[in-house]
Amino acid sequence: MPDEKTALLIVEDDVDVAEMLTAYFRAQGYEAAAVDCGEGAVQHCRANHPDLVILDIRLPDIDGFEVARRLRTHQRTQDIPIIFLTEKRDRSDRLQGLEVGADDYITKPFDIQELRLRVRNALRRNVQGSLTNPVTGLPEGALVDDRLSECLESNDWAMLLISIENLVEFRELYGFVASDDVQRAVSLMIHNAIRGVGGARDFVGQIGETDFVLVTTPANLHPLLERIRGRLEQSLDYFYPLKDRARPGTQVGRLSVFIGQLTPEDGPFKSLSNLKAKLLPRRV
Repeated sequence: MPDEKTALLIVEDDVDVAEMLTAYFRAQGYEAAAVDCGEGAVQHCRANHPDLVILDIRLPDIDGFEVARRLRTHQRTQDIPIIFLTEKRDRSDRLQGLEVGADDYITKPFDIQELRLRVRNALRRNVQGSLTNPVTGLPEGALVDDRLSECLESNDWAMLLISIENLVEFRELYGFVASDDVQRAVSLMIHNAIRGVGGARDFVGQIGETDFVLVTTPANLHPLLERIRGRLEQSLDYFYPLKDRARPGTQVGRLSVFIGQLTPEDGPFKSLSNLKAKLLPRRV
C-alpha cells in the first residue's frame, strides 16, 4: 500500500467515473481528489502539487492536451507525472499525448487493476528520477544518456537499437500485464545474448517503452545482432494465447522486432542529441 501522503488528482467530467476512481484509490491508501474541468485541474495542481494526475482528454472547457501543456510549462508543476485517460485510440492522439509530456495513457473502457499498476509504475519512476525502467529494471533516462555521451569521446564502440514493433496494439488486445511480460522477456533475451557472445563492458539501456539500446564493441556487433534477432524472431509468437498465434505469413499489427545498428562511421556526431537522432529512426 502506498504512503498515505501520496496524492492523486483525477480530472474527469463524468461524475460516475470520477467518483468510482476516487473511492477506489482512497481504498488503496492514496489521498485522492477530483475536479471536473481543465482550468480547475491546472489551478489545483499549482495550489496543491499532487504526486500524479489522471487526466481525461475530453473535458468541458480546455482539453487534456492543453492541461498537460500548462502543467509542463509551469515551474511548480512541470515534473508531475500525467496519465491520460481517454476514449481515443488513434495513434495520432497517443503521439500528441507524448509530445506534451504525458508519462502514460490508458483507453476506456479500462481495467481498474491495470490503471492501478500504471499509477504505481509512474510514481516509482518519478521517485527514482527516471533512472531505471520500472518494468524491466534497465537503466533509462540520465543513465542511458551518460553512457551514450561516453561514445562521443571514442571510436571503439558500436550500438544496436532493438525495437518492439506494435507493442501498443498488443497491449490494447491483451492488457498491461501481458505487455510488461514482453518487455521483460526482450530484456532477458538481450542479456542472455550478451552472456553468450558479448563482453563484460557491454551496456543495455531502455529508451521509452519499446526501444532498447545495446552499446558494445565493433567486434561483438554482428554476433550480438544475429543472436538477438534469432532469439526474438523465434519467440514473439509465444506471447500470444495459443488460439491467436500467428500462422505462416505476415499479419498486420503483430508483434515484430526492428534492429538497427550504429557505428562511429555513421557520424560524425557533434552532440548527444545528434547521436540519438541517428540511433532512433523516425517512425511513420
